[in-house]
This record gives sequence, structure tokens and C-alpha cells, in this order.
Amino acid sequence: MYRLQTFGELMLTDATGNVVRYPAKGLQMMAYLHTRKDRVLSRPELASFLWADADAELAGLNLRKLISRIRGIDGDNVGVPLEITASSIRLVSTAVEADLQVMETTGSPLVKLDAISSLLQRGFLASMRPAAKSIEEWIARESATHRLILREALFEALPIAETANDFRILSGAGLYLLEREPTDEPVRAMLRQFPGGAGLKDGMERTVSAKLYPEPVRLISASVPLEMSVDREQSAPPRLVLLPPVAEGHAPALPLASALIEDVTIELCALRNISIVAPHTAEQIRRDSDKSTVVARHSIAYLLDTKLSGEGLYAQLVYFPTDEILWAGRFPMTPETLPIQRRLIAQRLTSSVAQELARNESARLRLEANAQAYHSYLIGSSLMGKLTLPHIRRARNAFKEALRHNQDFAPAFTGLSRTYTSEWLVTAQGDPELLRLAEANALKAIERDEWSAGGHRELGVTKLYLGDVDESVAALSLAEELSPHFADVIYSHADTLVHAGRPRDALSKIERAMSLNPISPDAYLWCAAGASYFIEQYEQTIAYVEAMKDKAPAHRIAAAACAMMGDRKRAQIYRQRANALNPVFDLEKWLAVVPFKEQWQKDLYREGLLQAGF
Repeated sequence: MYRLQTFGELMLTDATGNVVRYPAKGLQMMAYLHTRKDRVLSRPELASFLWADADAELAGLNLRKLISRIRGIDGDNVGVPLEITASSIRLVSTAVEADLQVMETTGSPLVKLDAISSLLQRGFLASMRPAAKSIEEWIARESATHRLILREALFEALPIAETANDFRILSGAGLYLLEREPTDEPVRAMLRQFPGGAGLKDGMERTVSAKLYPEPVRLISASVPLEMSVDREQSAPPRLVLLPPVAEGHAPALPLASALIEDVTIELCALRNISIVAPHTAEQIRRDSDKSTVVARHSIAYLLDTKLSGEGLYAQLVYFPTDEILWAGRFPMTPETLPIQRRLIAQRLTSSVAQELARNESARLRLEANAQAYHSYLIGSSLMGKLTLPHIRRARNAFKEALRHNQDFAPAFTGLSRTYTSEWLVTAQGDPELLRLAEANALKAIERDEWSAGGHRELGVTKLYLGDVDESVAALSLAEELSPHFADVIYSHADTLVHAGRPRDALSKIERAMSLNPISPDAYLWCAAGASYFIEQYEQTIAYVEAMKDKAPAHRIAAAACAMMGDRKRAQIYRQRANALNPVFDLEKWLAVVPFKEQWQKDLYREGLLQAGF
């Protein structure tokens, strides 16, 4: 007996479990035959299906070649999976069983539902890229049929569900269906009825809620849709995935924290303008070593990333295309009250996520209204991840390209402003024209979108380098007020506080930015190194520099820190590296343009650089 696997990776195995190396087209043909009446088709029908884009003669020739290869693999084996004649090809039912037969499972409705749901979560022919329109349409038709079977099994199992595990099976199937059919109101209503936090009494919940959360905890319901100013009828709703938590250190409450995220997933299904990725897919994404690629492949716009530590459950909402952290929070998970907290935290987390999505999504829709402009903008944003002159200038060209597609595209003006301030920093020549251009573009961004934190952030950064430290602090304070969980804004605010003579405040703020963005960009570490230098924590300065992937921008401050510690040998190494990158660096000229508000900062920096040999 052969086994044909059609969900996940398409493959054929023999009775001993060994993979039969049929060509991909041969396996597609077998899967197609399994879905046809009597599992038989004529040669012309199969050729037309497999090579729909070719003429009949070429398609027939391709099929004959495929049959020849299959016969070569089968050899003289008895009981081969395909019966091939001069006019037709038949899948031998007595020789082949397929995972698709799970759809015909009999017995307990819950067992049947679990089996079908587990199978469908892997995706019908998920590993295959359809080479013809006919194959793509067939996969879509079969997948729709599978969902109807799953839906029927779901409502058949619903009346007999009793245990927490029963409801987990039901919710997994329901979420899978709702992810693909967001307008299926009966499934949505069913999910909202499921108990979360079994055994809690209403009075007990209210008492603990008042103690843990003084503010009212609002449950999201179907009557609270996301408020969006752009019509979604013509486009698919954005997709949100809630990744199950990972543990940091000893975390015995991890299973309950994972159950909490499942609760939140079900709660969010009440929102009609967001598509929720089913928990099974979320688990696969969490396990994958290349999460970014998987998230992009599934067209996911938002991620709720979670981790559990001794301090509780930490959650952050990330907008994937720009890696922007929109919201973050930490929730207590003490063992004594965990069963009660689970439901309360689910409500609080759900409310917070939904409110943030409602606030953010209309802005995102405007941003994505022009696909070409948005594409160019994302290219520019990705290039700004590295503070090198070639990357900065390539990013600038991408932002200009975005403006050619949409001359009022505020994020592109924001990006342009950042390229000019970044070039001013990297070249260390004090070119005032770069700052003039940065300021002009920041103001254009604000003019087009005054409620976006990005424009105010870039204006604040530019004002800093122009020497207007107080104006810089004011602009960045407003940016942080507009987007209090935007890590990049908090970083820029911290950087300004360094130059404003408040390094301790700056270090506290940059540490918060790094907690929101734990795999921190080099710019964060560079800022933290500068703040540490001015509170004379020189070892800490070096540690932050050494943590940078590209240490080149921080060679000067590292050299100064080493010299202030008396480590002249390491100071010389850093100085030589800095000089190799910028052989025309002039210490006094640079200090004249660096916008330190307090003279003591310039004196301390000058002392370190002089001792390092600059």
C-alpha cells in the first residue's frame, strides 16, 4: 500500500515508509486523480490540466515523457499506484491511500473534527507553486470544499463539547475558518461563546479586576468594529498573527501563558476588519528560524510578539513592513492569582491591541494607497538599517522615487530628512546644506501629516544638529507623545537628551527603547555609548560599542573612552580605524559643529579624543 500526502509537502511513500521519487508533475497528477470521480481521466484531459498553457501537441508530448519517467521508477514492481493505458490513467484505489481520506472519518464528532482540522492546518498542496492557472483554480476549489467539510464537522461537534480540550479543538477549527472567511458570522458568534478562564465566577473577576487594573477593562465585542476611514470592500483586511510566548529563564507558567494568547486570539475574532491568523500557523511561525520570510510569505501586516519571564508576560505589537513597535505592555503572571489573571489579562490585552489597531490602520491604509510609492518607501527604509554612505544615498534615491509616484507621500519626506542628517553624521564635515535639506523635508512631512510622529522626530533630530537643542527636545517630546511606544522615536529623544546635557535621563530613555526593540539597531547602542561616556562610565561605553554589528560610526567615542580609562593601546586601535574611514577628520572643527548644549560635555569629549591621539 502506497501513501499519498497532499497536505504540507506533496509526497508519495511506499509500504516501508520510503519516499518514492516520482516527478513533481506525477505527484500532482495523482493528487488530481484522487479528487476525480472513479479516479480516472483520459490522457488528453490530464495533459490539458497539467500543461494548460501549452498547445495540445506539446502537452501530449510532455505527458508521454512523464509516463516514461514514472514507468522507469516503478520498474517491475507489482501493485503500482497508477494504471496506465493507451487512452487513460487511473489511480489504483486498492494500492494507494491518501491523507485526503481523513475527510471521510467516522465515529466521534470531536475526533473527526480534530483530525480534519489538524490536516487542513498544514495546507492543501502548501509546498507546491502552481505552474498553470488550471492547477491554481483546482487547488482553490478543493480548499473551499475542505473548509465546508470542516465547518460542517465543527457545528456537528459543538453540542457535545464539555472539556477545555474540546473547546480548544473547536476554537482551532473556528479560527482557521474565520481567518479564511472573515464574513462567516455564525462561526464568529460561536467563537465568542467559548469559555475562557474556566471556573471563574463573575464576582471574583470583578474584585480581582478592580485590584489589578483600576481602569475599566472593556471586552471587545462584535459591536465594536475597527474604525477605518478607508473602504475595505475592495481589498483584503490586514492580517494579525499572535505568536505564542517564549520563555526567558525558568517559566513554569508557560502553558497557561500560551493558553492566554489563545484566549486573546478568540477575543480578537470579534473584529471584522482584521484577519486573525490561526494559532496553528502562529506556532509554525514561532518555530521557524527565518520568521521574517515566513511572515512576508503569508502577507501578515501585524505581529503580537510575546515572551514570559519572572517579571510577567511581555507583549509588543509590531507593524511588520517597517518593523515599527506600535504598542507594548507587561502583565503580571504571579502563580497565586494566575488562573484569575489569565482571563483578565486576556481582556486587557485584547482591548489594548484592538484600540491600537483602530488608531493605526487608517493611517496605514493611506500610506499603502499608492502601491508603487509604498514599495519604494519600504526599499528606502530597509537601506537605512546600515549607517554607511552608500546605503544612505541609495535610500535617498528610493525615497525620491516614492515621491515621483506620490508627491504628497509624507513618509517619503520623513525618510529623505533622515538620509540628510545621517549623511551629515557619517561624513563629519559639518555641511550646513545637508541640515537645511533635512529640515525642509521634515517640515514637508509634518505639513502633509501633522499627527504622524515621524515628521516631528526628524525635525527634532535636525534641530539638534543645527544647535537648537531646546527646540529639538520639544519636537521629540511631541513625537513621543504622538507615538509613546515607537522605539525609534524614544531613541531619538534619548539622543537629544545626551546633547542637552542630560545623559542620565538619556540613558534611562534609551534603555526603554531597547526594551521595546530588544534586538536593537546599532544606532541605539551608539546612543547608549554616548550617554554612558558623559556619566563617565567608560567600560559601559566600550561594551555598548562592542555590541554594535557595525562599529565604524562609534570608533571615535570608543577611542576616547579607552583613553579616559588609561588603555592607550586600545585607544590607538580605535583611532586608527576612525582615521582610516575619515582621514581628513579635524577635531576642533568637529567639536565646533557638534551640538552640545553644555560646555562641560565638549571639554570632556575633547579631553578623551586628545588623549586618544586625535
